[in-house]
Amino acid sequence: MNLLDIDELTSNQITDIFDLADKLRFGKEELSLSGRTFILFFPESSLRTRITFEKGIKDLGGQCILFPPDALDKRERLDDVIKYTENWADGVIIRHPQFSKIKELSRQSSIPVINAMTSDNHPCEILSDLYTISKMKENYKELVYTFVGHAGNISRSWMKIAKVMNLQFHHVCISGQELGEQSRNYQFHTNLEEILPKSDVILTDSLPNELRTNEYISKYQITLDRMKLTKKGSILNPCPPFYRNEEVSEDAVSSNYFVGHAFKKNLIHVQQAVILYCLNN
Repeated sequence: MNLLDIDELTSNQITDIFDLADKLRFGKEELSLSGRTFILFFPESSLRTRITFEKGIKDLGGQCILFPPDALDKRERLDDVIKYTENWADGVIIRHPQFSKIKELSRQSSIPVINAMTSDNHPCEILSDLYTISKMKENYKELVYTFVGHAGNISRSWMKIAKVMNLQFHHVCISGQELGEQSRNYQFHTNLEEILPKSDVILTDSLPNELRTNEYISKYQITLDRMKLTKKGSILNPCPPFYRNEEVSEDAVSSNYFVGHAFKKNLIHVQQAVILYCLNN
């Protein structure tokens, strides 16, 4: 089985991955990747995703061979690349800007292909975030999730997991950044203040250059004062890398609303769970 995008999973499959992450997190079962070899395509700039995939594989006894993503940009056809790779590898994990390349490799592959991020989506990251929120809030399916920021890979992946898991998801940004049709699982707004009092989970992403303006920041930056408008017990989860005093203010990150850096600790267990799930299905 491949994991390319969240909307290719069912809610039951996501729950199964979460259950597997629980077993890994608490050591309830002896789970192993011993004797397994994985080919990783990662840029040098990748930090959290690469660390957790590499360490996650090695902690379970597996091995990694690392290549830069531009190794997939050569003239050689991708079906030839994957067919040779199948001789020696048990899975391929790819971080590459072009989602089309990952999909093409997966179409020709007899071993799991896992999307570790593209410009279109970031499935493992968002699976991990929702998993951790589910550990913090038992009623996580009843919460109101509000993403403040542009139409990008993070907002798009949150929209998709909201649809699969039937979450109430709001998206706030300037006009023209809409992701889809209005529904219970996706509502678009341009007015931040009107949606904050309904929100339990505030989500952000780093700003693209065109939105890094004083006008945009003054209108949509998540500040401590704005967090105080949200529902009781609300949390702030800015997607890293985040930039203080751009999409989030210094005082918001320094407050108790911020989920903290340890929020990402479960990323390793969710990515281990994704690998094991793909291998076994």
